[in-house]
Amino acid sequence: MRWLAELKTQLPEWILEWLDLIIPASQVLLILVAAYLLRAALRLVIKRVCSHYQLPAEVHMGARRVLGFLVYAAAILLILERLGVSGSVLWTAFTGFAAVAAVAFFAAWSVLSNIFCTILIFGTRLFRLHDHIEVLESGDKPGLKGVVIDINVVYTTLLEDQGTKLQVPNNLFFQRVVRRGRPSDAPDGLASGDLDD
Repeated sequence: MRWLAELKTQLPEWILEWLDLIIPASQVLLILVAAYLLRAALRLVIKRVCSHYQLPAEVHMGARRVLGFLVYAAAILLILERLGVSGSVLWTAFTGFAAVAAVAFFAAWSVLSNIFCTILIFGTRLFRLHDHIEVLESGDKPGLKGVVIDINVVYTTLLEDQGTKLQVPNNLFFQRVVRRGRPSDAPDGLASGDLDD
């Protein structure tokens, strides 16, 4: 930075006011240009490697996206460092955010899993309302069984033979064997043709 002190002595006074803005801006611009050129070079290398080894298009696209993300993430970190943000502060903020995101993800995983399984139940027609189903622990052991009386976002409600209601999490239907059948007598108001697929 000795050269900068010598340069400041030789420049006019009005430029010195802008020098504190011009130098960081030019450094940021150089980092962005270098990141763009590096990304372009890496894309070319990935394209050649994928065509030489005849890798699937998914590998090519995935590698391009991952390397592009890494190049621009490194560029952002360098830009923030040039602007005076400490690396330890960035690392502390990143790890704190990652820890909170991980806890939130694991806390919500069960609910998100049930919501996704509800979509799959309706999409794949695993069962419908008024179907008689049995969720087996294994092929020979009896499990939860009853008539489906309600399917909501998180639970499916089964009416057992004794008249009790079971609320079964929707993701359980994709972890166990499900036996599907029709009740011997359809509920009032339903014709037998209404229950057919």
